[in-house]
Amino acid sequence: MRRVMASAPVEETPASVVAGEPRAERPKLRTEFAFELPRGYVDDEGQVHHSGVMRLATARDELIPLRDDRVRENSAFLTVVLLARVITRIGDITDVHAGVIENLFASDLAFLQDMYRRVNSEGHTRAGVSCPECGHGFVVDVAGGRLGES
Repeated sequence: MRRVMASAPVEETPASVVAGEPRAERPKLRTEFAFELPRGYVDDEGQVHHSGVMRLATARDELIPLRDDRVRENSAFLTVVLLARVITRIGDITDVHAGVIENLFASDLAFLQDMYRRVNSEGHTRAGVSCPECGHGFVVDVAGGRLGES
């Protein structure tokens, strides 16, 4: 014989409210990050493109390049394929593929690698720096912006 017990619905209370703390609203998830390349991408017509957008990487973005034959032959190519997946725009170019990333200047590639690490590991593009003359520490946004902005 089965017993059935009826009870009033239990309303769940978040642990933070139980502890007497006000419930904090989560900040809105930022999925795209604008950047300014230090040197710029030079396209086939000689036009230089500086600004761009990188989106957050998904697990798929990190897994698919591992099946790429170019990556299997040379593991250093992983960076190129991965950045081509997450960069949605460089200047007027919206079809960002491995060939575009391959033709970036080394300093721009290093910049984008660092930015990728920051936004996907740390969740932001800020970096702590200090003045070389006085030693005063402050924070800058390495994604850049217009001249004079941090």
